[in-house]
Amino acid sequence: MECLALDKTPSGKILCKECTTGVHPCFACKATGCGTVRRCMIPACGKFYHENCLRDLPSALVDHRGNFRCPMHTCLTCQLDCHSKLRANRGRLVRCVRCPVAYHVSENLRCLAAGSKLLSSTSIVCSSHFTPNKARRNGSHMNVNWCFLCSQGCLLQTRALFAFSGHYLMNESKHAHVACKLPMIPVVPVAAAKAGGKGGSLLCCESCPATFHLDCLGIEPPDGSWICSDCRLGRKPRYRDIVWVKFGSFRWWPAEICPPRAVPSNIQALQHGIGEFPVRFFGSHDYQYMHQGRVFPYVEGDKGNSNGGTLGLNSSFQKALQEAVVRYQELKAEKETREAQEIERNERKPPSYKEVKTNKPVGKVQILTADLSEIPRCSCKATNEGACGLDSECLNRILLYECHPMVCPAGERCNNQSFSKRLYPPAEVFRAYACGWGLRTKVDIRKGEFVNEYVGELVDEEECRKRIKLAHENDVTHFYMLTLAKDRIIDAGPKGNLSRFMNHSCQPNCETQKWSVNGDTRVGLFALCDIKAGTELTFNYNLDCLGNEKTVCKCGSDNCSGFLGVRPKTAVAAAVEERIKKVRPKARRSGARFRHEDDCFRCGLSGELVMCGRKGCPKSYHVSCLQLDKPPYGRWDCPWHHCDVCGKASVALCHYCPDSFCKDHQAGALLPTGVEGRLTCARHKGEMEDQSSTDLMDLDTVVADVAESCA
Repeated sequence: MECLALDKTPSGKILCKECTTGVHPCFACKATGCGTVRRCMIPACGKFYHENCLRDLPSALVDHRGNFRCPMHTCLTCQLDCHSKLRANRGRLVRCVRCPVAYHVSENLRCLAAGSKLLSSTSIVCSSHFTPNKARRNGSHMNVNWCFLCSQGCLLQTRALFAFSGHYLMNESKHAHVACKLPMIPVVPVAAAKAGGKGGSLLCCESCPATFHLDCLGIEPPDGSWICSDCRLGRKPRYRDIVWVKFGSFRWWPAEICPPRAVPSNIQALQHGIGEFPVRFFGSHDYQYMHQGRVFPYVEGDKGNSNGGTLGLNSSFQKALQEAVVRYQELKAEKETREAQEIERNERKPPSYKEVKTNKPVGKVQILTADLSEIPRCSCKATNEGACGLDSECLNRILLYECHPMVCPAGERCNNQSFSKRLYPPAEVFRAYACGWGLRTKVDIRKGEFVNEYVGELVDEEECRKRIKLAHENDVTHFYMLTLAKDRIIDAGPKGNLSRFMNHSCQPNCETQKWSVNGDTRVGLFALCDIKAGTELTFNYNLDCLGNEKTVCKCGSDNCSGFLGVRPKTAVAAAVEERIKKVRPKARRSGARFRHEDDCFRCGLSGELVMCGRKGCPKSYHVSCLQLDKPPYGRWDCPWHHCDVCGKASVALCHYCPDSFCKDHQAGALLPTGVEGRLTCARHKGEMEDQSSTDLMDLDTVVADVAESCA
């Protein structure tokens, strides 16, 4: 009442000045009248933003229609953490009343930025609104006197590749190991770092102690103040973090940020403002209030000096380092246990999605509808037993057209309306272990019977690529996209039905068929064989992989090809492959001029071959030996460059066959041949040692005999 300058409560509906005038300020920049502002899509939110301001907010989410969900509905800490993005929008949030920031709130304040002031159970003033007080001893900002990139530290951006994020003080041995993984930042050699050391002009972050050489960042000198990428994203110190603290004239000291209620009452009573938080120093166990400008995160392996040893360190600092190491390991173990429990909880139920009954068009895509005069009419009669059914000779069913009730002569007795009536046999989702979640039937299903329709959001190719790109950026590996035609793709990820849980199999019991239903093309799943109750329902994805990385197939069938998108093995191909393993490979001729080999590297025969597209690789293969239906399109890398176990890039190759292995699976898989630089797998090792024992059958005879026996 006092803030509104009112003496008593007004009667009737109350409207604020913004709603009365229709002029709303941007909640991010607080400016009014300078550009169009748009409202958050959450009805109860009521916050307005400029489009340019939204682009600078990492936790803002914009959908395909241009609507957006503002950062007030996403935990910023979980959004920046690669392992916690899935729960960023779940749970109870506390929101800052001054800026678009929100955090999860819990008993241990795990997500909350240290130094935030709790106003109520749903409102805070976050630590970004800290006001430095230079009159106080530790109120001013303090930067380190070395470059975080080239001296003893390395700036790590948030990526799923790294086990940690943020900028950290690291010893030089760890710097050499980690810095080589950062293509976005030029790497400075350790020798040059020692030579250049801590001298030179340093660019200081205005928000945290981080400093950098301009050459290390590869940027021009900025105009005015500058903040590092971590501070720009909104990454803040959190309670229970282990940090390095600069207190007074003392050296940088390891300490732990304590929740306010975990410190003694006399410490709580000390004067402190927004953005200041209590820290407990290791070694001395003293408490003091600090702010973000005087702390930066501790990382496992930090020693406090450039050589990584303890020489020249006093006993109190050595004790502090030892306590910091022990406490860091305790917190690390707690975090790993918490993440394991969260994964276990998520595995108890299938991933969430919105259930829909029919395809939902998105953007420019439309659902097609035919005129009744254009719908084909079958010759079935209402008096026929099982009219238009599975055992009938219904012309529409043969041509994959669904009958229309107003056109079909059978009328209400028509049995060819499974899509429209959604006549699905009962099924249930279950845990399929290695394959994640699966779908199994509750009743017996006849061969050719309709199982389910594959439904979801109907998107065009441009929207499909956007969603795939966004999924890769967020480390999402599961896709539910099925192509109907050009610019018509079904995405059953956000919306769909039970068919989205059907797994791939090289020996499936269902298949996809494109049917015309009332003028529109729809995808149905039909049984390839009689299926008993309790059996998992599967179909062949016929996956087209993007890039050279392949997805491992885990169907476990006898003819499993090993990877999605590779044709399953036939009986003849499997038998030929088994006999070829026993044949000594032909000697490979080497010449000064590079050219592809004339014989297939897998079977050793000549003929029409597909050549590897990787520079410097001379290998060629038959299309049938690659278990493909047709030659690969565009640049193609042969199996010699992919691990036989997981499909990743290989680092160890057999010189006599396409067997190859990545860094994780090369141990014990290949053996030396005695020739420098050449390795061989186990089956060729024995043949190389005993080449004069017996002459093997000619490969042409082997293939002919196997084909004749299989026929």
